[in-house]
Amino acid sequence: MIVKLDAKGQFSGIFMAEHSDKIPLQPANTNRMDNLLNEVRACTLCEAHLPLGSNPVVRASPSARLMIIGQAPGTRVHKTGIPWNDPSGDRLRSWLGLDREQFYDSNNIAIMPMGFCYPGKGKSGDLPPRPECAPRWHEALLEQMPQLQLTLLIGQYAQNYYLKDSYKTLTERVRNWRSCPPGLIPLPHPSPRNQLWLRRNPWFEEEVIPEIRRQVHELLDQS
Repeated sequence: MIVKLDAKGQFSGIFMAEHSDKIPLQPANTNRMDNLLNEVRACTLCEAHLPLGSNPVVRASPSARLMIIGQAPGTRVHKTGIPWNDPSGDRLRSWLGLDREQFYDSNNIAIMPMGFCYPGKGKSGDLPPRPECAPRWHEALLEQMPQLQLTLLIGQYAQNYYLKDSYKTLTERVRNWRSCPPGLIPLPHPSPRNQLWLRRNPWFEEEVIPEIRRQVHELLDQS
């Protein structure tokens, strides 16, 4: 993983160096981003493995300051094409102290899952994100967002991809979130299925959420 810094040493993006040969990278501008998003939304790389077919869900803009990297769309998001348009999204917006209008303002907030399409149902919830998406598209998208200052890594798949640390559990990593590289914050998934985790770890909503909410609002107030 490479954490990109600008000329002032400020966090400006993240990408995986080992995937740098996948997509040619160019300086960020709106036309290039639009063209790239059209490519992503037309992607059928893993369609043969998708029970509902391909419908890549992603939002991004060169002006975005906050990046949210989650897992993969559920069935409701697949049908609507709107990321986090479900109870998990309701809780995430509550954590961040944002209404839907603020949350879906792609000029400020980019939303990029680990898998862009609904992966199907497993024995206990949805299947993991398809492994093809992140190495194929993440680096190129991040390269077109030079204003990014804060990235929320939601769930174990995003964290395992971007954080090469020694923590053995998500709980341990989230509890030690201040030790992560600058600009990267790990969060548990806000799914209703995680209600037990939240009850067992009250420190998260009591101590971590207020600080993350403060950082998010401080960042968005700059725009």
